[in-house]
Amino acid sequence: MVINEREAQSFHWLVDMMESVEVGLVVLDLEFRVQAWNGFMENHSGITASKIRNRVLFELFPDIPEAWLTRKVDAVALLNTRAFTSWEQRPYLFRFRNTRPITGTENYMFQNLTISPLSGSTGQVEKVCLMVYDVTDVATGKRALERANQQLAKLSMTDQLTGLLNRGTWENLVDAEFERYRRYNQTTSLVMFDIDFFKKVNDNYGHLAGDEVIKHTATTAKSILRQSDSIGRYGGEEFGVVLPETDAEGARVICERIRESIEHSVVPTSVAPIRYTVSLGIAQLSDTGKSYMEWMQQADEALYAAKKGGRNRVIIFEQP
Repeated sequence: MVINEREAQSFHWLVDMMESVEVGLVVLDLEFRVQAWNGFMENHSGITASKIRNRVLFELFPDIPEAWLTRKVDAVALLNTRAFTSWEQRPYLFRFRNTRPITGTENYMFQNLTISPLSGSTGQVEKVCLMVYDVTDVATGKRALERANQQLAKLSMTDQLTGLLNRGTWENLVDAEFERYRRYNQTTSLVMFDIDFFKKVNDNYGHLAGDEVIKHTATTAKSILRQSDSIGRYGGEEFGVVLPETDAEGARVICERIRESIEHSVVPTSVAPIRYTVSLGIAQLSDTGKSYMEWMQQADEALYAAKKGGRNRVIIFEQP
């Protein structure tokens, strides 16, 4: 077949466009042998078109998910229709290093992929074209926004000083645990505790030292609690703990560990080393409880009794 000058010129333009476009273009036969490999793919893979031509793609890129890509290509060839995947479904097909100057924080190039059927003269699909789009800028921006939103959500739920749940979030958990008890009747206990003579700590050593004592209390208590337990900073120097599937005596054991650990520890501050104690009140949830607020009030009454009884002690609320 003779190609005239105009056809030759058009073919030259087409090849030139394929080589210069900022999209990866890969043509494969149905045995996954590479038939075309444009400049984008050469630049990012370091493999020239002459070296890869007629080579099976998976031989040079063994990390490509062969079973997944085979299913995609088979469907495209069978149905004679395009298929698309985004970076959110699969971050990349080719693990290329990210070379974008603006989005250099990512380790690799995020890619969208289009797989298009290529039919021969008989109308049958003989090859497929993979179009690989670098969407690192978009992916990086979206991932950064998601991380920021997650951080904001976490900040809205936690106390800034201690990293514990804040009062509102923790109270919601108490409410949820109360409702769970009403439904399943599983034993559960609530603890309210605070730092003894905390005002004296602030008066004698200053508020910064007081903050260190609060943080030490939070860290110590959290290290003793189980993963299923929920601790929050209720306000000032007061804390609350939900102990699921724990009766009052079991809660006493946990509370004594917290009390003793704090009593025998020293908080190093820039002003002076500080020793202090805590008092703890426990209320086991019972069938007589009418609301989670009443449950919290019972734990608070037990805490008050611990304070009144001399501090640095654990008291269990007793039903009248």
